[in-house]
Amino acid sequence: VFHRDVHCTTCHQANGQGIPGTYPPLAGSHIATGTPELPIAIVLHGLSGPITVEGKTYNNLMTAWGPMYNDVQVAAVLTYVRSQWGNSAPPVTAAQVAAVRAKTSARKMPWTWAELQAFKF
Repeated sequence: VFHRDVHCTTCHQANGQGIPGTYPPLAGSHIATGTPELPIAIVLHGLSGPITVEGKTYNNLMTAWGPMYNDVQVAAVLTYVRSQWGNSAPPVTAAQVAAVRAKTSARKMPWTWAELQAFKF
């Protein structure tokens, strides 16, 4: 899914390096490879406003992909991201995505980083 649809690679690039000053890298990202609930929530509902990744601040908008992708597809994208470009994190399961989707189902707007950090998954 990451490479088939241009949505991911347009912003984060096929090499996971992102676009400097615009879209953050996924390669080496503590957000992408940390607790799976954070990247799941970001993919499902989007992210808006400033975020710091690997010491650099990005301030843009990530689209919410939850309405477009099912749980299996979201899990596949995140499993790929968490295992490529030197990243080494456990896979994400469709059950994990379903749990986050259910817990955040009332969410109608993209997250801010502060909201994500405060949310109790």
